[in-house]
Amino acid sequence: MIDIKNNITKADIAPLPTVLFGGRIIVVHSTADVEKAVNYLKSFPIVGIDTETRPSFAKGKTYNVSLLQISTEDTCFLFRLNYIGMPEALISLLQDERQLKVGLSLKDDIQSLQRKHKFTPRGFLDLQTYVKEMGIEAQSLQKLYALLFGQKISKSQRLTNWEADVLTDRQKGYAATDAWACVRMYNYLEERKRKQDYRVVEVADN
Repeated sequence: MIDIKNNITKADIAPLPTVLFGGRIIVVHSTADVEKAVNYLKSFPIVGIDTETRPSFAKGKTYNVSLLQISTEDTCFLFRLNYIGMPEALISLLQDERQLKVGLSLKDDIQSLQRKHKFTPRGFLDLQTYVKEMGIEAQSLQKLYALLFGQKISKSQRLTNWEADVLTDRQKGYAATDAWACVRMYNYLEERKRKQDYRVVEVADN
């Protein structure tokens, strides 16, 4: 029987080893490459999804979503929306009800994408709702991943410039890790539920 704590403190996360996506990262920055990427992703029944937006440090100034990350267990595509916009092939994936797209706090991601181009989201599953139904109180990506795998997802690149001409390796790794972590956590929890070999353990107030 596997014990899964229902929550964890930031202090408990701090000393954990850092995890980084180790698979292929493919940056899509031209419309010509979008259809090929989407066709590959559509061959998988489940993918992880996330977005990044250039941070604003000026009052009243905001930016549109810059990056859409969609990941399988071993390959992550980074769609540079500030260059390619929202091509029809990408919209078709976001509206495909046959494919499960797993993310965290998806309402915000979907709204930011819809500001670039209207679409009807289908096939989305929010991990925050999913884990709450299992009795897990943790809601952040970092806390959930630490609870399940005993590793820490670094957030050091979150406030970097996602509209830079060229993304750094650290930015690409960070962005890919967030999307990949979602699909990995979902698959792990589905396996636990299938085997019925887990129990959620309540911990002291975090």
